[in-house]
Amino acid sequence: MIGISDTTMTTLHAALTGLAERQRVSSDNIANINTPGFLAGRTDFESNLKSELASGETPVVSGGTVSRSLAATRTDGNNVDLDSETVIATETGMRYQLALQALNGKYDLLSAAMRTQ
Repeated sequence: MIGISDTTMTTLHAALTGLAERQRVSSDNIANINTPGFLAGRTDFESNLKSELASGETPVVSGGTVSRSLAATRTDGNNVDLDSETVIATETGMRYQLALQALNGKYDLLSAAMRTQ
């Protein structure tokens, strides 16, 4: 089997992987909303992706880095905010769908090009 890939496809794959990790972290945050001392996680994959693209490198597919939020905590030491997590989860889901549609469009173009040969 021959692999077909380019920078656009790799970039979209990297974005999908990072967004999937963000969704996992957000779900973990929501699941631990009542856990004393739990600090919300935050995922950053965009910084590396942007840097790699700006320098002309092929992006590395990874989930990015996960760090703990430094936002203020409640009296129980937990800083998960359900409203923020809901917005993050919704936005992440929409971005994931958009990136997936873009990748599907790319595959459709390749498929059409191969049919015309």
